[in-house]
Amino acid sequence: MRLAKIKFHKLDKEFFFLPEFISDHRSQIKIGEQVIVDTAMGHDLGELLDIAEYTDEEVEKIKTSQAKSLGDLKGLSCLASESDLAKAESHKVSYAKYLTDAREMCQKHKLKEMKLVDVSLSLDNTRLTIYFISNTRVDFRDLVKDMAAIFHKKIRLQQIGVRDAAKIGGDWGPCGLPLCCKSWLSDIGKVNPDSIKKQELMHRGVDRLTGVCGRLKCCLRFEEDQHRWVEGQTPKVGDSIQIKTGPAKVVAVYPDKKTVDLEVAGAVVEYPYTEGNQCKSDCQTGCGSDCK
Repeated sequence: MRLAKIKFHKLDKEFFFLPEFISDHRSQIKIGEQVIVDTAMGHDLGELLDIAEYTDEEVEKIKTSQAKSLGDLKGLSCLASESDLAKAESHKVSYAKYLTDAREMCQKHKLKEMKLVDVSLSLDNTRLTIYFISNTRVDFRDLVKDMAAIFHKKIRLQQIGVRDAAKIGGDWGPCGLPLCCKSWLSDIGKVNPDSIKKQELMHRGVDRLTGVCGRLKCCLRFEEDQHRWVEGQTPKVGDSIQIKTGPAKVVAVYPDKKTVDLEVAGAVVEYPYTEGNQCKSDCQTGCGSDCK
């Protein structure tokens, strides 16, 4: 079954819809376009991320997880018009005021553990979503009632992780460039200590491997693929290779530097390695490498 993947806000999760328009059957949808949808949560604007085939089992899981918030799977309403986009942009003027008032309400209800990060309004202006982070479980039922009475809107409190929060409040990384999560990395994924071990970065210390969010840097994950590729171009520990002075044994490999430690005549020296410029000990002359 084909489903369209829609995202309403960069801090929100992805939702699924039928990839057909209900209001305008003549329109052709394209990835990246803004579309209008009608859900149990209201009339809203979202970006089309993907259209793909899903198995019956996957569709059932999607229906079950999505039913609590959006109801049954529905088709898209129509493509967003210029007036729709202008209306959504005009909503942003009030975001700062909503966020300030919401933070004051948190203090009133003594919910110090809640850190409000961002807000968003549905296109029809009937639902206010407030994104927050918290290290503990929060009982915000009274807070929601208070907000609904003051803001006169449906209130949706969405808990997010500290990595997601960095997308909003983050600025520059220690590399001197804008944070990856804010500038281009749409799917952060999972970053765990195994990435440090695989890339042999334990010697750098926790401080240098931690991002502004207080978690391991996202670049540890997407650099791991490059590290694995480079690692495949270098010899393995224990391999014997031929250099100008004779055979040598690999005792350590540094994929990122593209160098190896070689044991030669009882001494260990660091040696540059580029695939094709060194060969294993069974290589014959004439290949254009150092073993000539």
